[in-house]
Amino acid sequence: MTRIVTRFTAGVLAAAAITAAGVAPASAGPFERPTAGPQDGAAAGQNAARGHLVSVSHLATMSAEQVRAWLASEDFDTASVRYGVDTYRLVYRTVDARGRATTASGLVVLPRNRDRRLATVSYTHGTTSYKPDAPSTADDVWGPGPAVTYAAAGFAAVAPDYLGLGLGPGIHPWKDVPSETSASLDMLRAARHFAPRTGRVLDGRVFVTGFSQGASSALGLARTLQGGADPHFRVRALAPISGAYDFRGAELPALLAGDIAPKMAVAYTSYLLTSWNRVHGGIYGSPSELFREPYAERVEKYFDGTTPGHVMLDGLPDTLDALLTPRGFALLEHPSGTFAEALRVDAEVCTAWTPRIPVRLYKMAGDEQAGTANTDHCAAGFRERGVTVPVVEVGDRLYGGSRHLGSNLEGTARIVRWFGELR
Repeated sequence: MTRIVTRFTAGVLAAAAITAAGVAPASAGPFERPTAGPQDGAAAGQNAARGHLVSVSHLATMSAEQVRAWLASEDFDTASVRYGVDTYRLVYRTVDARGRATTASGLVVLPRNRDRRLATVSYTHGTTSYKPDAPSTADDVWGPGPAVTYAAAGFAAVAPDYLGLGLGPGIHPWKDVPSETSASLDMLRAARHFAPRTGRVLDGRVFVTGFSQGASSALGLARTLQGGADPHFRVRALAPISGAYDFRGAELPALLAGDIAPKMAVAYTSYLLTSWNRVHGGIYGSPSELFREPYAERVEKYFDGTTPGHVMLDGLPDTLDALLTPRGFALLEHPSGTFAEALRVDAEVCTAWTPRIPVRLYKMAGDEQAGTANTDHCAAGFRERGVTVPVVEVGDRLYGGSRHLGSNLEGTARIVRWFGELR
């Protein structure tokens, strides 16, 4: 049993973990939620505020030796550590899932070296259902570990908490590609505003990575940066790890076939349906339509950000048969309506754009949470657009008994070296 006993991202095998990008167009349908833009004065003002700092907190200073010991305590690779680091929590202005002004938080880690101009790594984290487990508020190594790894190698590292996690208000819209992307982009902007306070400058080069849920977020951020969403930032490379990129074509079939760890299948299904019903509407009118009692009366509470991961897991059943009504199973087996459209949009991170940058997709065979067919389908989507994307097998690594979590450790170790070669 690891120290991460309250995290959704630490898996049932250790205690609990999970999986899952584009700024939404400014128009009307349920999946084309408006982001602030120049259409009128109010919108232009809101857009200008995006990424502006609300507050900054210095969290810690570590020497290179302390970084190595800290990372090694949770089995992160330390071979790329060259510098000590300073860690900071930023609270910044962004937009919510409906394009309205809000705030979010995130972690910035800077190397303690003499470089004034720094390239940036954006790391988007895996799923958590509990606000304090986000990178900027976590009290463990798992959440901020990758960002510290990249900073200790000489990058400025930026790790958004996403909407509704960390110090962000409201409920996190899990696996909502547009808001994950806008929160990540605005976190980069906030980091750019902050860096001069430390005598540093973010030089505009951005290397993008993320794990599990954050793998899709990373694809979405790279897509929007390549599209010119902010002229200061230039995406240089993309390296997501173990994502659930094709929920309809890969993850849902694996869930239903029993190829995903049963407890995690229950947790993911519950989170997906409750989150998308909040974001899009139309998934269900009452939880009892899809969830059996006694879970129907409490499932939404488990995913409102206030319930520790171990409490959520203990309160949910061990199997999908015990969780879902016949109507719930039918929706997963034959998606329709709002749910089907949301699945289509979610998969667009691998089907609706053509990368013009180096891309590598990282996965681990036998992943018990994000079926590896997700990565294969993503690579096939890019191949259909004329781009051959290498798929990198990261070997055989466990963390708390989980291959999924182990892939984050091994993937981060490989990606920091690759980004260093490209810098």
